[in-house]
Amino acid sequence: MEDLRSTLIKHGFKFKKQFGQNFISDKNLLSSIVAASGIGGETTVVEIGCGAGTLTRALAEQAKRVYAFDIDVELQPVLAETLAGLENVEVIFRDFNKINLKEFEAEIGEYTVVANLPYYITTPLVTKLLEEGERVQGISIMVQEEVAERFCAKENTPEYGSITAAIALKGKARIVKRVSRSLFYPRPNVDSAVVKIDFERGRIPVKDEKMYRETVRCAFLNRRKTLENNLINSFSLTREQAKEVLRLAGIDEKARGETLSPERLAILADVLYDYKA
Repeated sequence: MEDLRSTLIKHGFKFKKQFGQNFISDKNLLSSIVAASGIGGETTVVEIGCGAGTLTRALAEQAKRVYAFDIDVELQPVLAETLAGLENVEVIFRDFNKINLKEFEAEIGEYTVVANLPYYITTPLVTKLLEEGERVQGISIMVQEEVAERFCAKENTPEYGSITAAIALKGKARIVKRVSRSLFYPRPNVDSAVVKIDFERGRIPVKDEKMYRETVRCAFLNRRKTLENNLINSFSLTREQAKEVLRLAGIDEKARGETLSPERLAILADVLYDYKA
Protein backbone atom coordinates (compact mmCIF):
# COMPACT_ATOMS: atom_id res chain seq x y z
CA MET A 1 0.00 0.00 0.00
CA GLU A 2 2.85 2.36 0.81
CA ASP A 3 4.37 1.85 -2.65
CA LEU A 4 1.07 2.82 -4.25
CA ARG A 5 0.71 5.86 -2.00
CA SER A 6 4.23 7.04 -2.73
CA THR A 7 3.75 6.65 -6.49
CA LEU A 8 0.56 8.68 -6.42
CA ILE A 9 2.13 11.37 -4.22
CA LYS A 10 5.23 11.53 -6.42
CA HIS A 11 3.11 12.33 -9.46
CA GLY A 12 0.89 14.78 -7.56
CA PHE A 13 -2.22 12.73 -8.19
CA LYS A 14 -5.41 13.96 -6.54
CA PHE A 15 -8.35 11.61 -6.04
CA LYS A 16 -11.59 12.74 -7.69
CA LYS A 17 -14.72 11.85 -5.78
CA GLN A 18 -16.91 12.09 -8.90
CA PHE A 19 -14.96 9.20 -10.49
CA GLY A 20 -15.38 6.89 -7.49
CA GLN A 21 -11.65 6.18 -7.31
CA ASN A 22 -10.64 3.49 -4.80
CA PHE A 23 -7.47 1.66 -5.75
CA ILE A 24 -6.22 -1.77 -4.63
CA SER A 25 -2.62 -2.85 -4.12
CA ASP A 26 -2.83 -5.99 -1.97
CA LYS A 27 -1.00 -8.59 -4.06
CA ASN A 28 -2.94 -11.55 -2.67
CA LEU A 29 -6.23 -9.85 -3.55
CA LEU A 30 -5.02 -8.94 -7.04
CA SER A 31 -3.88 -12.53 -7.64
CA SER A 32 -7.20 -13.95 -6.42
CA ILE A 33 -9.19 -11.63 -8.73
CA VAL A 34 -7.11 -12.72 -11.71
CA ALA A 35 -7.39 -16.41 -10.75
CA ALA A 36 -11.17 -16.17 -10.27
CA SER A 37 -11.58 -14.63 -13.72
CA GLY A 38 -10.20 -17.77 -15.35
CA ILE A 39 -8.09 -15.88 -17.88
CA GLY A 40 -5.06 -17.45 -19.52
CA GLY A 41 -2.34 -16.90 -22.06
CA GLU A 42 -4.78 -16.72 -24.99
CA THR A 43 -7.28 -14.37 -23.34
CA THR A 44 -7.89 -10.80 -24.40
CA VAL A 45 -8.97 -8.76 -21.38
CA VAL A 46 -10.87 -5.49 -21.24
CA GLU A 47 -10.42 -3.64 -17.97
CA ILE A 48 -12.69 -0.69 -17.19
CA GLY A 49 -11.54 1.86 -14.65
CA CYS A 50 -7.89 0.75 -14.47
CA GLY A 51 -7.01 3.41 -11.89
CA ALA A 52 -3.36 3.23 -10.83
CA GLY A 53 -2.79 0.07 -12.88
CA THR A 54 -2.20 -2.47 -10.11
CA LEU A 55 -4.85 -4.88 -11.38
CA THR A 56 -3.83 -4.07 -14.96
CA ARG A 57 -0.31 -5.33 -14.30
CA ALA A 58 -1.57 -8.49 -12.61
CA LEU A 59 -3.86 -9.16 -15.60
CA ALA A 60 -1.13 -8.47 -18.15
CA GLU A 61 1.14 -11.02 -16.50
CA GLN A 62 -1.42 -13.75 -17.30
CA ALA A 63 -3.37 -12.56 -20.37
CA LYS A 64 -2.49 -12.33 -24.04
CA ARG A 65 -3.48 -8.66 -24.21
CA VAL A 66 -5.14 -6.08 -21.96
CA TYR A 67 -7.13 -3.04 -23.09
CA ALA A 68 -7.31 -0.81 -20.02
CA PHE A 69 -9.86 2.01 -20.00
CA ASP A 70 -9.93 4.98 -17.67
CA ILE A 71 -11.62 8.35 -17.80
CA ASP A 72 -9.01 10.27 -15.77
CA VAL A 73 -6.15 11.47 -18.00
CA GLU A 74 -4.25 12.70 -14.93
CA LEU A 75 -3.43 9.04 -14.23
CA GLN A 76 -1.19 8.96 -17.31
CA PRO A 77 2.17 9.50 -15.49
CA VAL A 78 1.15 7.08 -12.73
CA LEU A 79 0.28 4.37 -15.25
CA ALA A 80 3.48 5.01 -17.22
CA GLU A 81 5.35 3.99 -14.07
CA THR A 82 3.16 1.14 -12.79
CA LEU A 83 2.88 -0.47 -16.24
CA ALA A 84 6.49 0.09 -17.31
CA GLY A 85 7.96 -2.80 -19.27
CA LEU A 86 4.66 -4.35 -20.29
CA GLU A 87 4.26 -4.77 -24.04
CA ASN A 88 0.77 -6.29 -24.03
CA VAL A 89 -1.18 -3.41 -22.45
CA GLU A 90 -2.95 -0.58 -24.24
CA VAL A 91 -4.30 2.20 -22.02
CA ILE A 92 -7.30 4.02 -23.48
CA PHE A 93 -8.41 7.27 -21.86
CA ARG A 94 -12.06 7.16 -22.83
CA ASP A 95 -15.42 6.59 -21.18
CA PHE A 96 -16.17 2.94 -21.97
CA ASN A 97 -19.90 3.56 -21.67
CA LYS A 98 -19.69 5.96 -24.62
CA ILE A 99 -17.72 3.83 -27.07
CA ASN A 100 -19.24 2.07 -30.07
CA LEU A 101 -18.99 -1.46 -28.71
CA LYS A 102 -19.68 -3.14 -32.03
CA GLU A 103 -16.75 -1.35 -33.67
CA PHE A 104 -14.46 -2.04 -30.71
CA GLU A 105 -15.33 -5.75 -30.72
CA ALA A 106 -14.61 -5.92 -34.45
CA GLU A 107 -11.06 -4.76 -33.64
CA ILE A 108 -10.27 -7.00 -30.67
CA GLY A 109 -12.34 -10.17 -31.18
CA GLU A 110 -13.52 -12.27 -28.23
CA TYR A 111 -12.68 -10.90 -24.79
CA THR A 112 -13.29 -11.12 -21.06
CA VAL A 113 -14.02 -8.11 -18.85
CA VAL A 114 -12.13 -7.95 -15.55
CA ALA A 115 -12.35 -4.81 -13.45
CA ASN A 116 -12.50 -3.09 -10.10
CA LEU A 117 -15.45 -0.95 -11.07
CA PRO A 118 -16.22 2.52 -9.78
CA TYR A 119 -19.55 2.01 -8.05
CA TYR A 120 -21.40 4.72 -9.95
CA ILE A 121 -20.91 3.06 -13.35
CA THR A 122 -21.54 -0.57 -12.36
CA THR A 123 -25.14 -1.06 -13.48
CA PRO A 124 -24.92 1.06 -16.69
CA LEU A 125 -21.74 -0.76 -17.69
CA VAL A 126 -23.10 -4.26 -17.10
CA THR A 127 -26.28 -3.29 -18.94
CA LYS A 128 -24.23 -2.08 -21.92
CA LEU A 129 -22.30 -5.35 -22.08
CA LEU A 130 -25.49 -7.40 -21.78
CA GLU A 131 -27.39 -5.48 -24.45
CA GLU A 132 -24.61 -4.60 -26.91
CA GLY A 133 -21.82 -7.11 -26.31
CA GLU A 134 -21.63 -9.85 -28.92
CA ARG A 135 -18.11 -11.15 -28.32
CA VAL A 136 -17.77 -10.83 -24.55
CA GLN A 137 -17.22 -14.26 -23.00
CA GLY A 138 -17.50 -13.36 -19.35
CA ILE A 139 -17.33 -10.63 -16.74
CA SER A 140 -15.41 -10.69 -13.45
CA ILE A 141 -15.92 -7.47 -11.56
CA MET A 142 -15.35 -6.09 -8.09
CA VAL A 143 -18.46 -4.19 -7.05
CA GLN A 144 -20.15 -2.90 -3.93
CA GLU A 145 -21.25 -5.92 -1.87
CA GLU A 146 -24.89 -4.83 -1.95
CA VAL A 147 -24.78 -4.67 -5.76
CA ALA A 148 -23.13 -8.10 -5.92
CA GLU A 149 -26.01 -9.55 -3.89
CA ARG A 150 -28.46 -7.95 -6.33
CA PHE A 151 -26.70 -9.43 -9.36
CA CYS A 152 -26.96 -12.96 -7.93
CA ALA A 153 -30.36 -12.74 -6.21
CA LYS A 154 -33.21 -15.22 -6.48
CA GLU A 155 -36.79 -14.27 -7.25
CA ASN A 156 -39.08 -13.29 -4.39
CA THR A 157 -36.26 -11.70 -2.37
CA PRO A 158 -35.72 -7.97 -1.65
CA GLU A 159 -32.46 -8.01 -3.66
CA TYR A 160 -34.06 -9.42 -6.83
CA GLY A 161 -34.62 -6.79 -9.50
CA SER A 162 -34.46 -5.89 -13.17
CA ILE A 163 -30.66 -6.14 -13.39
CA THR A 164 -30.82 -9.67 -11.90
CA ALA A 165 -33.26 -10.80 -14.58
CA ALA A 166 -31.28 -9.04 -17.31
CA ILE A 167 -28.09 -10.86 -16.32
CA ALA A 168 -29.87 -14.23 -16.09
CA LEU A 169 -30.89 -14.06 -19.76
CA LYS A 170 -27.24 -14.06 -20.87
CA GLY A 171 -25.34 -15.83 -18.13
CA LYS A 172 -24.94 -17.14 -14.60
CA ALA A 173 -23.71 -14.79 -11.89
CA ARG A 174 -22.06 -15.85 -8.66
CA ILE A 175 -20.05 -14.19 -5.91
CA VAL A 176 -16.53 -15.65 -5.89
CA LYS A 177 -14.91 -13.46 -3.23
CA ARG A 178 -15.90 -10.95 -0.57
CA VAL A 179 -13.49 -8.07 0.00
CA SER A 180 -13.03 -5.88 3.06
CA ARG A 181 -13.08 -2.10 2.58
CA SER A 182 -9.73 -2.00 4.39
CA LEU A 183 -7.95 -3.30 1.27
CA PHE A 184 -8.70 -0.16 -0.76
CA TYR A 185 -6.96 3.21 -0.91
CA PRO A 186 -8.59 5.50 -0.09
CA ARG A 187 -10.83 3.36 2.09
CA PRO A 188 -14.50 3.37 0.94
CA ASN A 189 -17.49 3.28 3.27
CA VAL A 190 -18.65 -0.18 2.20
CA ASP A 191 -17.28 -3.67 1.63
CA SER A 192 -17.04 -5.15 -1.85
CA ALA A 193 -17.37 -8.49 -3.60
CA VAL A 194 -16.09 -10.04 -6.81
CA VAL A 195 -18.89 -11.26 -9.09
CA LYS A 196 -18.23 -13.62 -11.98
CA ILE A 197 -20.74 -13.79 -14.82
CA ASP A 198 -20.19 -16.65 -17.28
CA PHE A 199 -22.01 -15.93 -20.53
CA GLU A 200 -24.11 -18.73 -22.02
CA ARG A 201 -25.76 -17.70 -25.26
CA GLY A 202 -29.36 -18.85 -25.43
CA ARG A 203 -29.45 -20.17 -21.84
CA ILE A 204 -33.02 -18.83 -21.55
CA PRO A 205 -34.57 -18.97 -25.04
CA VAL A 206 -36.75 -15.99 -25.97
CA LYS A 207 -38.42 -14.98 -29.22
CA ASP A 208 -37.18 -11.40 -28.97
CA GLU A 209 -34.53 -10.04 -26.57
CA LYS A 210 -35.89 -6.50 -26.82
CA MET A 211 -39.31 -7.69 -25.71
CA TYR A 212 -37.70 -9.59 -22.82
CA ARG A 213 -35.97 -6.39 -21.67
CA GLU A 214 -39.23 -4.45 -21.96
CA THR A 215 -41.04 -7.15 -19.99
CA VAL A 216 -38.42 -7.05 -17.25
CA ARG A 217 -38.68 -3.26 -17.01
CA CYS A 218 -42.45 -3.62 -16.83
CA ALA A 219 -42.28 -6.25 -14.08
CA PHE A 220 -40.22 -4.00 -11.82
CA LEU A 221 -41.81 -0.70 -12.83
CA ASN A 222 -43.56 -0.41 -9.49
CA ARG A 223 -42.89 -3.14 -6.95
CA ARG A 224 -45.99 -2.21 -4.96
CA LYS A 225 -48.31 -2.81 -7.89
CA THR A 226 -49.43 -6.10 -9.35
CA LEU A 227 -47.98 -7.29 -12.63
CA GLU A 228 -51.42 -6.80 -14.15
CA ASN A 229 -51.33 -3.07 -13.39
CA ASN A 230 -47.75 -2.73 -14.61
CA LEU A 231 -48.72 -4.43 -17.90
CA ILE A 232 -51.55 -1.94 -18.37
CA ASN A 233 -49.19 1.00 -17.81
CA SER A 234 -46.20 -0.33 -19.78
CA PHE A 235 -47.90 -1.83 -22.83
CA SER A 236 -51.06 0.30 -23.07
CA LEU A 237 -53.28 -2.74 -22.53
CA THR A 238 -56.82 -2.74 -21.24
CA ARG A 239 -57.38 -4.58 -17.98
CA GLU A 240 -59.04 -7.45 -19.84
CA GLN A 241 -56.11 -7.68 -22.25
CA ALA A 242 -53.64 -7.73 -19.36
CA LYS A 243 -55.62 -10.54 -17.69
CA GLU A 244 -55.60 -12.47 -20.97
CA VAL A 245 -51.82 -12.10 -21.37
CA LEU A 246 -51.23 -13.38 -17.84
CA ARG A 247 -53.62 -16.28 -18.43
CA LEU A 248 -51.79 -17.28 -21.60
CA ALA A 249 -48.47 -17.11 -19.71
CA GLY A 250 -49.83 -19.22 -16.87
CA ILE A 251 -49.31 -16.45 -14.31
CA ASP A 252 -51.70 -15.55 -11.52
CA GLU A 253 -53.33 -12.18 -12.20
CA LYS A 254 -52.48 -11.01 -8.68
CA ALA A 255 -48.78 -11.84 -9.03
CA ARG A 256 -46.11 -9.20 -8.60
CA GLY A 257 -43.09 -8.95 -10.88
CA GLU A 258 -40.47 -9.79 -8.26
CA THR A 259 -42.06 -13.23 -7.69
CA LEU A 260 -41.33 -14.37 -11.25
CA SER A 261 -38.10 -16.16 -12.10
CA PRO A 262 -36.23 -15.08 -15.24
CA GLU A 263 -37.61 -18.19 -16.95
CA ARG A 264 -41.19 -17.15 -16.13
CA LEU A 265 -40.46 -13.62 -17.33
CA ALA A 266 -39.21 -15.12 -20.61
CA ILE A 267 -42.52 -16.97 -21.05
CA LEU A 268 -44.41 -13.74 -20.40
CA ALA A 269 -42.19 -11.89 -22.89
CA ASP A 270 -42.92 -14.48 -25.59
CA VAL A 271 -46.68 -14.18 -24.97
CA LEU A 272 -46.42 -10.38 -25.20
CA TYR A 273 -44.37 -10.65 -28.38
CA ASP A 274 -47.07 -12.75 -30.04
CA TYR A 275 -49.88 -10.69 -28.55
CA LYS A 276 -48.43 -7.39 -29.80
CA ALA A 277 -47.50 -8.75 -33.24
